Amino acid sequence: MSDLFSVSGRTALVTGGTRGIGLMIARGLLQAGAKVYVSSRKAEACEAAVAELKVFGEVLALPADLSEEAEITRVAEELTAREERLDILVNNAGATWGAPLDSFPTAGWDKVMDLNLRSPFLLTQALLPLLRAAGTLDSPARVINVGSIDGLHVSPLPTYSYAASKAGLHHLTRVLAKELGPQHITVNAIAPGPFESKMMAATLEAVGDQIAAAAPLRRIGRPDDMAGIAVYLSSRAGSYVTGAVIPVDGGIGTTV
Repeated sequence: MSDLFSVSGRTALVTGGTRGIGLMIARGLLQAGAKVYVSSRKAEACEAAVAELKVFGEVLALPADLSEEAEITRVAEELTAREERLDILVNNAGATWGAPLDSFPTAGWDKVMDLNLRSPFLLTQALLPLLRAAGTLDSPARVINVGSIDGLHVSPLPTYSYAASKAGLHHLTRVLAKELGPQHITVNAIAPGPFESKMMAATLEAVGDQIAAAAPLRRIGRPDDMAGIAVYLSSRAGSYVTGAVIPVDGGIGTTV
């Protein structure tokens, strides 16, 4: 059973891997045996994450602003120079924006759609040679897109571009799964509900108790919940799963 859920000997890149859900995923993959690159815009945040995570395994910093196409190209080039293959790509970097419908700005639409939907596509595209080099029939490479339950149900918050971007990412996951499956690459999405993160901090502080009380499982997500689903999808246990969008939300997105 330990072998079934092991990712020992595999190499992963986790974008937005320095805090929140990305940090939870990076820790889980490290504890399951992977070598992990963590990426975010700020070099100091990457180094702080490396300092925190290095007790769990081999972790390296790869700072990049993935909203810029040139930076995506640079990340792919740097990884190609360092690694012969990439077994696991976690597209987690993201942003949100909230404003009333009548005044929702174009900047808020473009920023969120670019980082949450355009960038995962371009990064996956740029890293295809390394993913193809890693994948085999019995042990495919893995792409894990981090979506949201806001792409599954209608949020009460005025985060229009966020919801649209995550719904788009979920369907892009299915499209890429069909395209890349014959190339020995699985593509799945995780749709998190409420977890403690910088993006959710203000909401949880204001109404966290009510959110937990409304969830069928009566609590907010914990780091192990996110680590567990990422390890499952990355390990031999998840090698026959592709094109799936998996809610990790205590039941909120599908029952509330």
